[in-house]
Amino acid sequence: MLVTKDDYEIDDDPARLDLDVVHGFLARSYWAEGVPRGVVERSVANSLNLGLYQGGSQVGFTRAVTDRATFAWVCDVFVLPAHQGRGLGHWMIETLQAHPDLAGLRRFMLATADAHRVYADCGFTPLADPSRWMEITRPPRELYRR
Repeated sequence: MLVTKDDYEIDDDPARLDLDVVHGFLARSYWAEGVPRGVVERSVANSLNLGLYQGGSQVGFTRAVTDRATFAWVCDVFVLPAHQGRGLGHWMIETLQAHPDLAGLRRFMLATADAHRVYADCGFTPLADPSRWMEITRPPRELYRR
């Protein structure tokens, strides 16, 4: 899947991903700070990924952990700072939702600390019944030692 808008492209070709860019951003993000490159490589290998490119260089990324039948967890969404403020994050989420492998899924989910408006504009809402959801959360320092 390749889509274009102005001088940007979104592509799902895993061979185009620049893992230096992806790891570099994620390792400094609030949600994956310090993540080892090997963890990023495994997460990308086991997800549906979209790269955002300008002039052949990667400037953004998002991935979905999905069964490609009923459910997708949207995560690791970013646009490099020099390209923010142009609606590119919104475009990536819309493109992800329309991806042929994900179109028609019953549920998309995500978690964010700072981009609620972007995701709300793409149709996301707070959990209808948070009392149904449970989690196990482990500190990253324990996971990253593996």
